[in-house]
Amino acid sequence: MNIGQAASCSGISAKMIRHYESLGVLPRVGRTQAGYRVYGESELETLRFIRRARSFGLPMTRIAALVGLWQDCERPSAEVKRIATEHVRELRARMAELGGMCSALEELAGRCRGDDRPDCPILSGLAGVAA
Repeated sequence: MNIGQAASCSGISAKMIRHYESLGVLPRVGRTQAGYRVYGESELETLRFIRRARSFGLPMTRIAALVGLWQDCERPSAEVKRIATEHVRELRARMAELGGMCSALEELAGRCRGDDRPDCPILSGLAGVAA
């Protein structure tokens, strides 16, 4: 199938498929005499794997490592687990950071009257000025 069909079947845009090929996450595929890329079931499985990994917020470096491990029948599962648990730790840290941001902004919004007056604790807080 061509890149448009592969994009449709995998849920990944043609532009991103080309990008994944350029990164080496997806191996370069064969081409027709006219120069069009030709994708098979193996490439579609890899694209679907990449799409699911992206849905977990994994960065491309980790996805590339996981694709390599997925395709290696002799892989050590310990390495797969290490990558996953490291990402979980980072997600939890980001969640805590986002929770702190949310609380701080809620506190500022709670102090704002939200009326026609120009003074606003939200803007003062963003400017680093005590309101």
